[in-house]
Amino acid sequence: MKITRFKVNPFEEMCYILWHEDEKDAYIVDPGMMYDAEREMVDKFITDHKLNVKKVLVTHMHVDHVASATWAAKHYGASIDASKNDEFMGKSLNVQAQMFGLNITVDDITINSYLQDGDKLELNGETIEVMETPGHSKGSLSFYSKESESIIVGDLVFNGSIGRTDLLGGDYDELISAVKGKILPLPADTIICPGHGNITTVKDEKNNNPFLA
Repeated sequence: MKITRFKVNPFEEMCYILWHEDEKDAYIVDPGMMYDAEREMVDKFITDHKLNVKKVLVTHMHVDHVASATWAAKHYGASIDASKNDEFMGKSLNVQAQMFGLNITVDDITINSYLQDGDKLELNGETIEVMETPGHSKGSLSFYSKESESIIVGDLVFNGSIGRTDLLGGDYDELISAVKGKILPLPADTIICPGHGNITTVKDEKNNNPFLA
């Protein structure tokens, strides 16, 4: 499985596309595009590679991660899969946008399929495991592929840092517990794909992240 990422919106959020060179089904994770040019950039990649977007996966429902979730679902005929615990935030995206001083209008999100800890998704013959990793929000999820040795974690943990816990649904103890209980036990070379900033590895965060000492 290939993982391609696009840096979008004023928060420099990372939108990921999971795909394969030969098989054409694809997932979009956290489509935070806020402007037409960003949507066109992502759509050009999908069109150029003739991908068939089946799902929009959501790590959490902060506006910088899901501003284009409804757009993507409608545009590609895809389902939106996310945690029920964040559903209420998907109905308050314009309030979130105003809080952050964003001059945008965002469509509310309707979740088509609720994801829970231990769920398995299949993409082009590869299994993606859903992990509940709360702390940044109550419904924060991570998506792990053993075969591709990678995990997409949203705003749970970053290269040398951790996600904010002062926003709605945040809880510091829950976040640290999720990282130590779900992420750090993974194989050391597992690539961590965060919602902002550079990719990292389990080994690097275990050895160097001051919040996880």
